[in-house]
Amino acid sequence: MKKHIIIVAGGSGTRMNSAIPKQFLELQGKPVLMHSIEIFVKAIPEINIILVLPLSYRKEWETLCKKHNFTIPFQLADGGETRFHSVKNGLTLVPENALVGIHDAARPLVNKKTIINAFETAEQKGNASPAIQINESLREVKGNKNKAIDRSTIFIIQTPQCFQSNLIKKAFLQEYSQSFTDDASVLEAMGEKINLIEGNRENIKITTPLDLIIAEAIMSLFDKI
Repeated sequence: MKKHIIIVAGGSGTRMNSAIPKQFLELQGKPVLMHSIEIFVKAIPEINIILVLPLSYRKEWETLCKKHNFTIPFQLADGGETRFHSVKNGLTLVPENALVGIHDAARPLVNKKTIINAFETAEQKGNASPAIQINESLREVKGNKNKAIDRSTIFIIQTPQCFQSNLIKKAFLQEYSQSFTDDASVLEAMGEKINLIEGNRENIKITTPLDLIIAEAIMSLFDKI
């Protein structure tokens, strides 16, 4: 099945305290978004890249591509009012009977093993979402009371979340709901079971200045291995 990846790049620099959108911030001398695109091409060379980008960011992205001599081919879709609407726009470029992954632009540290496993599982079972277990103790707070909860039942969900395209395209015909916390939850609303696979712990989402420092450190470490 032909493989496509929708990379959603509509984030702003609000929590990063930056005027520059977080996906355009430099990580080891290159915009975060370029790292995110490159890892998918390294994992699956024939993959079709679909970049969902707000119209207001297009010119800046073109400038960055020229500056960094970025020549990986990609298709562009318009960013929407919410992530749901952005992904829906990207899905219009994906045919039926294909495989499609949906990935946060601000996750440049996903590894090839996670990517390949996600696509293979989606081809076999219809969908796949990378997840990692919680290491910390957890407490649930309600009002002025709190109690310990079993962390073994709680997982952190990552991207790429991968799907058979006919299933996820149908799911995105639903009306938007605030209960859609990620793309898998949109499919789940149709009654589909979500398949969790092992993610990679370093696959953090860059949201704050500290995240960028951590990502730099991780990449530097990988360069030395």
